[in-house]
Amino acid sequence: MNRFLLSAILAALTAYAQNAETGQLDASPTLFTVMAAINAAGYSADLASPNNHPLRDAVRAELAKQNVESLAGLKSFFERHRKQTDSEELGQYISFALTAGPPPNFTIKIRDVDLPPDVAGMKELSGLLAAFYKEANIADLWKRSQPAIDQYLGLYHGPVAEAVLQVNSYLRQQTSGFKGRHFQIFVELLAAPNQVQTRSYGDNYTIVATPSPEPRIFDVRHAYLHYLLDPLATRYHEVVERKKPISDHAQRAPALDSSFKDDFLLLATESLIKAVEAKLDHRPQAVQEALRQGHILAPYFAEQLPVYEKQEQAMLFYYPTLVGALDLKTEDARLSKVEFDKSVPVRAVRVAPPPAPAALTGAAKTLSDAEELYTARDLDKAKKLYLDVLQQTDNQTTHGDAYYGLARIAALQKDPEMAERLFQKTLELQPEPQVRAWALVYLGRLSLAAGNREQAGNFFQNALKVEGASQAAQQAASQGVELTSKQP
Repeated sequence: MNRFLLSAILAALTAYAQNAETGQLDASPTLFTVMAAINAAGYSADLASPNNHPLRDAVRAELAKQNVESLAGLKSFFERHRKQTDSEELGQYISFALTAGPPPNFTIKIRDVDLPPDVAGMKELSGLLAAFYKEANIADLWKRSQPAIDQYLGLYHGPVAEAVLQVNSYLRQQTSGFKGRHFQIFVELLAAPNQVQTRSYGDNYTIVATPSPEPRIFDVRHAYLHYLLDPLATRYHEVVERKKPISDHAQRAPALDSSFKDDFLLLATESLIKAVEAKLDHRPQAVQEALRQGHILAPYFAEQLPVYEKQEQAMLFYYPTLVGALDLKTEDARLSKVEFDKSVPVRAVRVAPPPAPAALTGAAKTLSDAEELYTARDLDKAKKLYLDVLQQTDNQTTHGDAYYGLARIAALQKDPEMAERLFQKTLELQPEPQVRAWALVYLGRLSLAAGNREQAGNFFQNALKVEGASQAAQQAASQGVELTSKQP
């Protein structure tokens, strides 16, 4: 290994370590809030896919329990901003999240003229999100989601570090890009699975990866190559533009995206990336695959990379030599014989087995343990855990579940006055339908035992009106109505 390559590897390791400390691979509270909001407002793309992360269902269920005043406005906003494809629909919200400021205000501070086109009509969302963030207590939900997020990030840490090191070493990149620029990877577990989207705003290059059976390291590496090589095409644009006459061949490629046909700098960079990827992956056949897709300079760059490897300049400085050596007549002769593919090959996505339920943590775990103790009639220990739940979270629905547990314990311990107060407290906290129905049934039974048949009948009737109540609760309420309707 030559001295330059060794120093490049050491620099790459140092650069990645420094960036990791500042959150090069992370989750975004702003993006989390946006995705929580649109999930509550009607976003249901690929909801049945086994590749969804369990956190998505958990957050949707949590938000469905709450009475969020701003949700009506969010639903209206979501319906007005529907797109033709799920990818476009998700994309505009990713763009917004990467443009907006942090919680709790989500303010967009850049000028309207500088806004990404898909964000220009979305500034209203900032105010809606600010209200939603407060009303739905997203700060607590974000905090409780950290174990699941951290676990998923752990799948990316090692492979991302290896991919960054591999690219930095090959390109002899001493630092992670040009001074002042930043490469960021966000994972977002509340979005539809198997999505990778990239954005380049100012000095920030961001990739957003949603859940998938395996980490999308190829896509991360591809984005990182763009982050490093896009600025070179811009810096040496005069050298690149002199080779533009060859781009006429790209117009013949049916499978090539129009963005590459319209932007020769982008086409040149993508062709170079295809050649580098083939080299790093030891897949020389990938060069011809890229050519048939319309990346017309991939073969040229693949032939020139061994020349680059034998000299000692970094790609940052060698780039104009690499591009400048391209002979238009030679490449025209090569490309004239190419028969391009008619369509883009579909990348197969492995389907994950149904995921195991997410492990309960925090107040949810304490509440589950309390329920088990209550069922076993270990009432003193169950009471202690229900009280602990009230200290572990500010979530009203969870508080309602805890008060419901305490009320049942009071009823079993022959303290009807305390039980009645606790069941009433449960109802004040907007519990889920099953808990609400049973709380009304218990209040009906307590009223009946106290001789107040009219009040008992009202409680039982109200229990029957609860939509989503369990069959057992409805049966108990019906029996209560029957009892109160009989003559004493």
